Amino acid sequence: MKTPMNNEQHCRVLHAAYQAWMNAAGLRRARLRNKRFTYGDQWSDLVKDENGCVKTEGERLAEQGCENITNNLIRQLVKTIVGRFRSQYIKHDDKATPTSLTRAISDNELDELDSRALEEFLISGCCIQRIDMDHAPGDSEHVMVHNVNINKLFVNAIEDPRCWDCELIGQLHDMNIAQLLRRVAGGNQRKAAWVRRLYTDGATERLADFTTRLGADSQLGKDFWHASDGKCRAIEVWTLESREVIVCHNRREGTLSIEPANTAHRLRNRPDVTTRWDIATVWHCRWFSPMGDLLAEYDSPWPHGSHPFVIKLYPLTDGEVHGMVEDIIDTQKHVNRMISLLDQIMRSSAKGVLLFPETALPEGWTWEQARQCWSRANGLLPYNPSLGSAKPEQIIANGSNNNAFQMIELQMKLFEEISGVSGALQGKNPTVNSANIYQLQSENASIALSDVFETFEAFRRQRDRKIAGVIEGRGKSHGTERP
Repeated sequence: MKTPMNNEQHCRVLHAAYQAWMNAAGLRRARLRNKRFTYGDQWSDLVKDENGCVKTEGERLAEQGCENITNNLIRQLVKTIVGRFRSQYIKHDDKATPTSLTRAISDNELDELDSRALEEFLISGCCIQRIDMDHAPGDSEHVMVHNVNINKLFVNAIEDPRCWDCELIGQLHDMNIAQLLRRVAGGNQRKAAWVRRLYTDGATERLADFTTRLGADSQLGKDFWHASDGKCRAIEVWTLESREVIVCHNRREGTLSIEPANTAHRLRNRPDVTTRWDIATVWHCRWFSPMGDLLAEYDSPWPHGSHPFVIKLYPLTDGEVHGMVEDIIDTQKHVNRMISLLDQIMRSSAKGVLLFPETALPEGWTWEQARQCWSRANGLLPYNPSLGSAKPEQIIANGSNNNAFQMIELQMKLFEEISGVSGALQGKNPTVNSANIYQLQSENASIALSDVFETFEAFRRQRDRKIAGVIEGRGKSHGTERP
């Protein structure tokens, strides 16, 4: 079985997938930074010191004698929004929902998946889920829903908030050999043996040769071509393609069908059928090895006729993606700096300075011994008064930290203003005596987040429609073909 590495169309598709993944490098970097801040790593941003040396903010602060203190407000913010979503938006009416969809929701624990997807949405501005039909041998087919990591997804540049301008989308898979064969071999033992050889016979050399001929940087795009933990990397690419078709109207049966263009000569001989040439679009899937081998290909098998992904990118102004966490990172950093500064002021104020006359140092003592003795609780520090009238004296100065406290309070208020998550929305004790005013504050806070919630609800509605489309096509095979 020959490998179709020289097929120009397949090479173009794989190269377009690689370029789409590389174009999202900035998004992945921003998402990684937002994730670091969300989960407490808030001192790792790189800065330059006065000598031009690059180091982390934490390292530079430590050099100045300050302790790196983190008061993670972002994590609490994300937990509050997800908690509000769980309490208000997760509710499925079994009477209004089709039984098959209700079962899919229950089997896949979509309440949990959606909560984690919302958390990702707040961090990166992206939420992606995949809807498939499981074909486990011996088991009845059922719908499978998975959250997709943005680091494993690639898509063409999108500007439509509904993502209707998507023309290329795909996913990087890391599988063991058994999972890969089950996915692409289509039950064909001969093809399974061929695929197994692709990943064992000179795979490293073939990968280097293919990426060179493709014009790809195998080092810069290492995460695209290489799997982790010794698994097999497979690249799934869905493209929206145009094809010539024949629209057939059977007047006797009263049916309308679409046939491939190469069947036109056969249809013209049927007097009861009226034909018309047209152009149709279809979502086509290809599975590649990182060495450029076409492992499988097929048209969309679902009645919805689309790819299996559901994506929502926010806010897509000029095609840009920005997570909610991104808006509050600077405020979070300022809070951390103020708290660290206040801690430094308090530690400096608590430490007194000991004035020890040189003439009062007892004979046989060193300054290091005197320092250690003074630093110990209940320490006994002798001095010789006959050597001079002066004696050791400790000086304590009260540091002024009122302004630091005011700055922290101001930053905390700004944090609530920028994020839209006020104390009322977090369920904190009301600062007003009127219940009506407190309820109004809570409603106003919910309005500030309504755009986030409604955008995510639009994503869930789109997901449920695609699940219904997959259920309608239950029993239809993928139709995988040999390369």
